[in-house]
Amino acid sequence: MGIGSLMHMQEEASLFKAFVGVTASSCPVTPLRLCPRCLQSLSPSMSDKLPYKVADISLAEWGRKAIEIAENEMPGLMKMREMYAASKPLKGARIAGCLHMTVQTAVLIDTLVALGAEVQWSSCNIFSTQDHAAAAIAKAGIPVFAWKGETDEEYLWCIEQTLYFKDGQPLNMILDDGGDLTNLVHTKHPQLLKGIKGISEETTTGVHNLYKMKANGSLKVPAINVNDSVTKSKFDNLYGCRESLIDGIKRATDVMIAGKVAVVAGYGDVGKGCAQALRNFGARVIITEIDPINALQAAMEGYEVTTMEEACKEGNIFVTTTGCTDIVQGRHFEQMKDDSIVCNIGHFDVEVDAKWLNDNAVETVNVKPQVDRYTLKNGRHIILLAEGRLVNLGCAMGHPSFVMSNSFTNQVLAQIELWTNTDKYPVGVHILPKKVG
Repeated sequence: MGIGSLMHMQEEASLFKAFVGVTASSCPVTPLRLCPRCLQSLSPSMSDKLPYKVADISLAEWGRKAIEIAENEMPGLMKMREMYAASKPLKGARIAGCLHMTVQTAVLIDTLVALGAEVQWSSCNIFSTQDHAAAAIAKAGIPVFAWKGETDEEYLWCIEQTLYFKDGQPLNMILDDGGDLTNLVHTKHPQLLKGIKGISEETTTGVHNLYKMKANGSLKVPAINVNDSVTKSKFDNLYGCRESLIDGIKRATDVMIAGKVAVVAGYGDVGKGCAQALRNFGARVIITEIDPINALQAAMEGYEVTTMEEACKEGNIFVTTTGCTDIVQGRHFEQMKDDSIVCNIGHFDVEVDAKWLNDNAVETVNVKPQVDRYTLKNGRHIILLAEGRLVNLGCAMGHPSFVMSNSFTNQVLAQIELWTNTDKYPVGVHILPKKVG
């Protein structure tokens, strides 16, 4: 690299962080930074040859130890290896995955590879990557492009890196969580769609996206709705959130939950798990819910059910679980108690209006990573966790391994089904058959 290029990178490094080396330590300017002009100068062939992009490859040994422990808590995935490793039903599949790069996901990736697939991976959230897990997968020779604390631009860059494999061949399967990879291919790389045999979608938000695409005619690939498999939604969404929500709040704030008033927005499976957890820790829980059936369920469980306009005046802790936009807005923040804790456990950062806080706060103090304390004009403070993104992954380690074994076993089954029985699935959104294999 010439002196001029290096000076140019130093001048513009703060604008955009996109990896072009292999690890943080390889960057000659600042760790993991490159400006847009430098990124655009890369040839596609150079970009395609990147083996991986992680925060610190030296974390691989730690990551592998954690993965080995997780395997003992993930019997579903280990059984899949036992049943199918010899026959390799995914041989020939080039799976691009966009799902939280955690220790549990590493067990999923290893399983897909054991069943014959080539795999490339990015995370579906800028804060959810566990860097030691990503390093372990990279060390195993599997291309992974993920690190905790990506910018939005880096996030999209990472997804782009998973579209073409080392031999120049494009992906032919998608394993998605939230729909960002699916949407990227449909909108920016439609030429790849004809070669993709199927999509398996992990979460409620991504499933809603698929049904919307199907309704407007933009979906071009058969998809399996993994989220609504009973062994996913009734376990991951409910029991996973019941444990990981509290973990996130506690690690971020160390707040005493007992005696507090907790407001849970939404009473679907995720909301049910969150409400149970907060109640079990001694909080008085208020539910806000627009669906009359879910609202009645909450009432029958003994929860007070009201609107956010009323609840915002009473709560100490607020949790959004809906997957919908603008659940907590500026007018709600202005009426909250001093040092109210606000967090989200829905997939995207659209439920809490963090932009309003950033635009209207008198002062913002970053207490520690993913914990920000805003001073409002009325003198009260709001504590926002994970910038309104997934609190259980931004501030903690996500769901426990055992419940993720349920979800990820469904993902493996969906990938096998779409890959080996392609003709059974026309373009549309399908439910995973209760009996497969």
